[in-house]
Amino acid sequence: MKRILLFIALLFVFVHVEANEAVPVAADPAIEKRMIALSENLRCLVCQNESLAASQAELALDLKQEIREMMKKGESDKQIVAYLVHRYGDFVLYKPPVKSTTLLLWYGPFLFLVAGLAALYFSIKKRRTQIVETALSQDEQQRAQSLLENNQ
Repeated sequence: MKRILLFIALLFVFVHVEANEAVPVAADPAIEKRMIALSENLRCLVCQNESLAASQAELALDLKQEIREMMKKGESDKQIVAYLVHRYGDFVLYKPPVKSTTLLLWYGPFLFLVAGLAALYFSIKKRRTQIVETALSQDEQQRAQSLLENNQ
């Protein structure tokens, strides 16, 4: 009787375990390896901080399958990337090309760094001119000297 109750209890424990769908893999390991290498440099359109290769989003899985099919048809990596850029824009690339619309993206951080350093330089220069050093009077020097001697 205890064995039956134990068996029923174990059944309830494993009811919530479910198998996920297997990730589609090309029959040709060379195509799969090439697809992974290519999709490492592409951005997932759903989870934007993740590469297409690492993403498990539905759209990413569909795009990977589409890339596999294009590779089976004999298209080159450049043709596949060109197709994806045409369809989704430069956003799909982790390293977008340098062109007029992406100049700020490429050179903006350097401009902000230079502007920040210039602002820091002029701020420090302005502060130095505002500091007025006054000499201590004879009484203040004697008092400071006595305080230093008493602390030792």
